[in-house]
Amino acid sequence: MASATKKRGVGPVIWDYMTTVDHKKIAILYLIAGGFFFALGGIEAMLIRIQLAVPNNDFLSAGLFNEVITMHGTTMIFLAAMPLLFAFMNATVPLQIGARDVAFPFLNSLGVWLFIFGGIFLNLSWFMGGAPDAGWTSYASLSIKSPGHGIDFYALGLQIAGAGTLISGINFVTTIISMRAPGMTYMRMPLMTWTTLVASVLIVFAFPPLTIGLFLLTFDRMFGSSFFLVETGGNTIIWEHLFWIFGHPEVYILILPAFGIFSEIFATFARKRLFGYSAMVFATVLIGFFGFMVWAHHMFTVGLGPTANAIFSVATMAIAVPTGIKIFNWIFTIWGGSIEFTTPMLYALAFIPSFVMGGVTGIMQAAAPADYQYHDSYFIVAHFHYVIVGGVVFGLLAGLHYYWPLMFGTMLSEKLGKISFVLFVAGFHMTFLIQHFLGLWGMPRRVFTYLDGQGYNTSNMISTVGALMMAVAVIILLINIIITVAKNQKVGRDPWGDGRTLEWSLPLPVPHYNFAQTPLIRGLDAYWIEKKENDGKMMPAESLDDFHMPNNSIIPFVISLGLFVAAFGALHFASGKEWAIDAVSDLPQHPWALWVLILGLAIVFISMGVRSWKDDLGYYVTKEEVLKDLEEQERGAK
Repeated sequence: MASATKKRGVGPVIWDYMTTVDHKKIAILYLIAGGFFFALGGIEAMLIRIQLAVPNNDFLSAGLFNEVITMHGTTMIFLAAMPLLFAFMNATVPLQIGARDVAFPFLNSLGVWLFIFGGIFLNLSWFMGGAPDAGWTSYASLSIKSPGHGIDFYALGLQIAGAGTLISGINFVTTIISMRAPGMTYMRMPLMTWTTLVASVLIVFAFPPLTIGLFLLTFDRMFGSSFFLVETGGNTIIWEHLFWIFGHPEVYILILPAFGIFSEIFATFARKRLFGYSAMVFATVLIGFFGFMVWAHHMFTVGLGPTANAIFSVATMAIAVPTGIKIFNWIFTIWGGSIEFTTPMLYALAFIPSFVMGGVTGIMQAAAPADYQYHDSYFIVAHFHYVIVGGVVFGLLAGLHYYWPLMFGTMLSEKLGKISFVLFVAGFHMTFLIQHFLGLWGMPRRVFTYLDGQGYNTSNMISTVGALMMAVAVIILLINIIITVAKNQKVGRDPWGDGRTLEWSLPLPVPHYNFAQTPLIRGLDAYWIEKKENDGKMMPAESLDDFHMPNNSIIPFVISLGLFVAAFGALHFASGKEWAIDAVSDLPQHPWALWVLILGLAIVFISMGVRSWKDDLGYYVTKEEVLKDLEEQERGAK
């Protein structure tokens, strides 16, 4: 295998990333693709805020505004936040548990390519007849009647991307349970690994309901079934249940890995062991458990009745308890610590009050009668963004700065990072704090404009200026990344100086096999223990010998491409057919659609057949190659 330090042309590098099964390179793929979609979702957010900056604005038409808010929410949740978290999970978790790779490297590659092709397919709707326009939740009463193929892009694109997420969730559960290094008991696992495990279990149980809902929606629109059609005996409320049985655990799928990132950052930059580790683990598991018991609090205004509303109100209040445990433990970790105010630590410190504000407004809505008043107002928009931006996005930005040296072997500029931090946090609060009051003053959400003289003018302008500040902060972050990549100033092992967990014990760049010898874990914060007692050298749990690694493969890319092609065939197959719903049957027919569908499925099944029938036995990294790498690392360290 070629050394990572050798210079290669652009073509070989692209081919390497297209075929890689290395979790570290897959992390970079997730980071690049997720970053692209994050920028796209941010542009859509700016379009929304420009439209709402002044009353009676005609910057966007009503129909286009519906498409923009739908794609903003869908892109940010499914195509930005989740993949960016998967980037950090891939980059850190196998290293934190002392593994050489994930349990299923081939499936790890398949997962990232399914997400990328699903995201591209969904966004091609902008150029092929119009984007989905029924909101990111795509309630069936709206999506069934939506004309054109926008909702079909939504259903098929999310099916493809969601399959990749489900595969990745199964992969991480298996990896963490079965591939921990000797001595790495469950109660010695870093919090990042614990939150990844619980989030992955949530993925395994939460994504199938979404898959089923999208499947039924596709059949209603394209094949004349009646799952959600009230006039033929269906029930649109079924969609809401299926969506929120996925949708509420999804919030915890997003926030738990962010909690893990913050836990690592607080311990590192306070130079203290995480306070109340056992309680933190218990709270993480409890959040995952309660996450499936609160979905109907999104449906208090549906009319489920007082009994159901009361049950879900109590469950919603209860889920605040384990989250509160975490907040107090983070504060106690900081308390009395030798704090270093790095950019990751600043984001982590800003997260605590921001996320608590989002949590408190959530508890307000746990009271069903109050929720009736808040539900369709901007108060909900403010609450949701305080949780997702103040929690998840702050976690992503903190993680980007914290794990950048681990992923790329360089350090982002602290000066530019802190400028970006100040602008982003100030802009965030300016954008969304005022929206609580807009909601209480009566401004409904999902409206594309408002009349002059209603008292909303100044607040909406403040909100738009805040959004512009956040956009400037992201641009500065991009400049920071470009400068860092251009300078390419390499850093050594444990670049923050206070790393506590196994990933910081490795040389940078991390070898493709991660560990020359599987480490022996002697306690919580394994690397910190060895720094104190053994000069930072991990004790090996095995002798130095040859070991097995998987081969790269182009098949995951080809399978994902096949599904991408098949989705276009499926999209147009029902156009003009009498059995399709009116929104689809009125579209022009495409006789080639069936052949495109068959071609795409043929690519998929032939690729799967090749994978099944071809003996792919991987290769062995020899002891001599490892010794040579160790010598190079020693020379580099000197």
